Amino acid sequence: MTKPDRQAAAISSQVDSAENNSTQIDVEELRALVVDYEARIDEVAKLIARVRHEINNPLAGVLGQAQLLLREELNEKARKRAQTIEELAIRLRDIVGQLRQVQRQSKGSQT
Repeated sequence: MTKPDRQAAAISSQVDSAENNSTQIDVEELRALVVDYEARIDEVAKLIARVRHEINNPLAGVLGQAQLLLREELNEKARKRAQTIEELAIRLRDIVGQLRQVQRQSKGSQT
């Protein structure tokens, strides 16, 4: 092997080595990103659980009180207001249910 051939082979070997190291670094960086991503998903799931709890408990009370009120004899204006409260509370309850789905999906995406 001539000197230029040896130099070319050495350079090629260095390039291959650098590419392998670069690929290894990229894989390690990706693994670190995945770990970070999973930690963030876990934090979001915990936040959703807290928000659901903080909204759902008082919401159940509001909805229950509105439904009890609607069982009573009310004038038309009061009945309409109680119905509006009930409808809005049901909408919020549905949103809380959607948050539950998001929380389950975020936990499922980690596995």
